[in-house]
Amino acid sequence: MYDVLKALHVIGVVLLVGNVTITAYWKVLADRTNDPKIVAHAQRGVNVADWIFTLAGIALVMIGGYGAAWVKGLPLFDSIWLVGGQILFVVSGMMWLGILVPLQIRQGRAARLFANADRIPIDYLRDAQRWLVWGIIATLPLVAATVLMVLKP
Repeated sequence: MYDVLKALHVIGVVLLVGNVTITAYWKVLADRTNDPKIVAHAQRGVNVADWIFTLAGIALVMIGGYGAAWVKGLPLFDSIWLVGGQILFVVSGMMWLGILVPLQIRQGRAARLFANADRIPIDYLRDAQRWLVWGIIATLPLVAATVLMVLKP
């Protein structure tokens, strides 16, 4: 059972970190076209992918991680790698919930309005830039947590 839960945990990390990095990459490429149809389509894809893959990744990280710790009898607050990983995960989650999700929702609404327009509003472009910067910042703790989990210092 431990191995199954650990595998779910690793699959969750792959889904979570993979999705947040690849959606940012594709969104940046789409935004650089300055084509309202392409940008709106990409924004919708990012929003849908986040609901599917990011949420699934978060669920698997938590179910697999806490489940594996419970099955193995690992105390969650006795080792630096477990405490650090949990803190980094929460820090990233707070940035996503507090900054990135609201930006993404606002961008999604705006994109639906300009999808058939001639230009992309400056407010959308400003939000897209903020989303990218905060997305990079919020991804760093996830990468650091992954390193902690693998190295177990």
